[in-house]
Amino acid sequence: MKRLNGMDAMLLYSETPNLHTHTLKVAVIDATDFDGDFTFDVFRRTLRRRLHLLDPLRYRLVDIPWKMHHPMWMENCEVDLDYHLRRVQVPAPGGRRELDQVIGEIASTPLDREHPLWEFHFAEGLADNRFALVGKVHHTLADGVASANLLARLMDLTGADQNERDDYTTCAPPSRRELLRNAGRDHVSNVAALPGLIGDAARGLARVRRRSREHGDQPDMAKLFKAPPTFLNHVVSPVRTFATASLALADVKETAKNLGVTFNDVVLAMAAGGLRELLLRYDGRADRPILASVPVATDKSTERITGNEIGGLSVSLPVHPDDPLERVRLTSVAASRAKENYELMGPELQGKLMQYLPPSLAPPLFRWQSKRAAHNSIMNVAVSNVPGPRERGHVGGAPVSEIYSIGILSSGSAFNMTVWSYVDQVDISILSDDLTFDDIHEATDAMVHGLAEIRRAAGLPAELSTVETAMAPTKPVG
Repeated sequence: MKRLNGMDAMLLYSETPNLHTHTLKVAVIDATDFDGDFTFDVFRRTLRRRLHLLDPLRYRLVDIPWKMHHPMWMENCEVDLDYHLRRVQVPAPGGRRELDQVIGEIASTPLDREHPLWEFHFAEGLADNRFALVGKVHHTLADGVASANLLARLMDLTGADQNERDDYTTCAPPSRRELLRNAGRDHVSNVAALPGLIGDAARGLARVRRRSREHGDQPDMAKLFKAPPTFLNHVVSPVRTFATASLALADVKETAKNLGVTFNDVVLAMAAGGLRELLLRYDGRADRPILASVPVATDKSTERITGNEIGGLSVSLPVHPDDPLERVRLTSVAASRAKENYELMGPELQGKLMQYLPPSLAPPLFRWQSKRAAHNSIMNVAVSNVPGPRERGHVGGAPVSEIYSIGILSSGSAFNMTVWSYVDQVDISILSDDLTFDDIHEATDAMVHGLAEIRRAAGLPAELSTVETAMAPTKPVG
């Protein structure tokens, strides 16, 4: 048994009928050269023989009597693969657009808390002898780093030891007395830590305010907690839409090197350019910067496969300049200052504060907010950049050609973009709801345009490289 940490608990409590807090991990399999038929049974057998390595998939949520504390994970539980593994048919012609539609439908329903909090959907019917594994995993179980490490254990990486077996230890349910005893012990630790935490928070706030005064007024930077209203910000519906695109990693790296900025700066500037295009189309204006929430891992261990060890940067996205190079410059400055504020505040402070969320009051408050929040003053959008495996992975002996990952939608914010680098490509995923875009692929198209704009302005070829290993891109919207 182990207690959910504060961030884990927040992601559990904040789930509502219209705001699901599961994440998606999508691996596209190219079975063209597979020896035999790559089938659902091949995948099922592979997963079954790796379950002893995939500890979080064997966790079951246990509530504490009278909600005396955050829930706990009961480890090493039995797993019913007939429940957790499902088959889904991708409609003809089985391209990227059709797969994205199916993934959106999978994302639109919450996970059942009576079971371990994950599902895998085996998508068949794709063109060119491809298949997709759509993992639906509750964010409470794993953040981006943990998910990447978990995925690496499921896949065969070059030179990796294939540690497979059919058996694993199973759990024994705890008694009510044991749950209450553990809750009391953990409360004592939390109470003892509270004065120090309050002091850390006060000192962190003072440091951030002092640095803000030193920087002075910044008209080209969005102010914290003052995210402007946009078409992306409204009461989010329960229905999810999903879109993907693949870019060449070399194109992004070349752009960053040429401009003397970081890889992450280019990703955020690409997002700023893409969002500018969308704001002009839907709002008729993009005349002020917006705020992006950018998750940051506080524990990047390659061995960690569960839990949420994350904080968040609040980064100003310069959607207002027409000049792409000015957007890059402002993005780089904004990202640097956001990191500075994050360090001044204390990287682990957010997670520690979440530890004190009241288990009985937090869920109804989140539900109330989710039904009413038509605006989010903290953020307009969420943008993540996750480094994935640098080696080509295989599942059951068949190569993984693409990996897509996406997080959650937050109250009043119907846009989440995750960039997942894999081998020599950059796989982009965007999640929204059915009230935001006429066609969700407008968003991925805009991101591709955003990178091309930057490259053209930098004197680099604007025509982006074709990612030969990936599915063909969708036809441009309109």
